[in-house]
Amino acid sequence: MTIRVVIADDQMMVREGFSVLLNAMPEIEVVGEAVDGREAVARVAELRPDVVLMDIRMPDMNGIDATREIVASDTETKVLILTTFDLDEYVYQALRAGASGFLLKDASARQLADGVRVVAAGEALLAPSVTRRLITEFSKLSDVPRAPTAARVGDLTERETEVLVLIAQGLSNGEIAEHLVVAESTIKTHVSRILVKLGLRDRTQAAVFAYEARLVTPG
Repeated sequence: MTIRVVIADDQMMVREGFSVLLNAMPEIEVVGEAVDGREAVARVAELRPDVVLMDIRMPDMNGIDATREIVASDTETKVLILTTFDLDEYVYQALRAGASGFLLKDASARQLADGVRVVAAGEALLAPSVTRRLITEFSKLSDVPRAPTAARVGDLTERETEVLVLIAQGLSNGEIAEHLVVAESTIKTHVSRILVKLGLRDRTQAAVFAYEARLVTPG
């Protein structure tokens, strides 16, 4: 099954470079480009891609606002943020807006293609070098749990809460299964139920939720 991608970046060389790299990969096709966030939103509505590679700093409408509109629309399109800086403060805002993760622009062709595949499959993607640091820094943006977020924890079973905590700590399904001594398929079921109960899109949003509800503390 071909993964259809739209690239949103205000720099033509970046768009063309990523297009060449991705179109050379099996099962990936770049179906459109956008020069800013507003055009990205329009392209998603028109083309219904599986993934949008979204730059953050763009004129007219930035990548954060565009991500928020795309996530709020009736689409299954996933947003993968592309940024030059692994500590870009806007990355935190992009995750809150509903992005499925982020990747640095200096990623290799393989990392870029793998990132697109991971996000298209409904998983979360954070640059490996900053996964835990990013979530930790994100959680520091508020000093106390958000009341609505904390209240929603009560919708989870004890085991689901345990799985959610481990997701926030950066563990994969396989690692969680090993930690809890259960089958990986069981963990996948728990993760699916957690996302449905909390109304979340993916594991990245689940990790953010866990920190905002103070189920996990930074450090």
